Amino acid sequence: MNVYAIADLHLSFSVGPEKSMDMFGNAWVNHAERLKANWEKIITDDDLVIMPGDFSWALKLEETGPDFAYFNALPGKKLMIRGNHDLWWAGVSKMRKLYPDIIFLQNDSYVPEHEGDTAPFAVIGSRGWLSPGDNEFKEDTDRKIYERERMRLELSFKSLGEAKYDRLICAIHYPPQGFMDLFEQYHVNKVVYGHLHGENAFKNGPEGLINGIEYRLVSLDRLNCVPQLIMKGV
Repeated sequence: MNVYAIADLHLSFSVGPEKSMDMFGNAWVNHAERLKANWEKIITDDDLVIMPGDFSWALKLEETGPDFAYFNALPGKKLMIRGNHDLWWAGVSKMRKLYPDIIFLQNDSYVPEHEGDTAPFAVIGSRGWLSPGDNEFKEDTDRKIYERERMRLELSFKSLGEAKYDRLICAIHYPPQGFMDLFEQYHVNKVVYGHLHGENAFKNGPEGLINGIEYRLVSLDRLNCVPQLIMKGV
């Protein structure tokens, strides 16, 4: 199994051309078709693809059928967390019943089936939020949400219980600056995140090795519609 990641698919099959991403520049023109072609070249049914949020422009879960039909037709196992534009996101039990082939993370974690006592990796995750120090962070409106997202991320960590694994991957939608202390506390190995779009924004998120943790920005336009390999042969 290889593990890949790509965020911010922003699919609009469910809502129509008025939500096409083409208006946001060349990186988004025909992005769903380009992603499909690249995905089918590199990903097999044995692989896992982590999707850190902003999957669909649909407003309600019942409207997401065309977007999930596209997604489910692609090879590989898929794991998803919520992004800020995933307004369709509903109770996790309801989502899992409607789309049983998708791994939805919400205050919990994922450990793949494995032989022996130790899994090759585990995945935790949450949406995250604007962090204190961000230019757009407003103390009166964002502080409460930020603290709640920290709590949800800790619930995801703690859901692992006594599970044994070699590597710990965290998927978070927002840039992770305000959560890096938690990643270090819980000994995360890799963090994948999205949300940032365009060359001017890409520089606002950490990338590379920081305090022993590898950070990767995997928004679709940052990756030019090619899912990024984050763990090989696990």
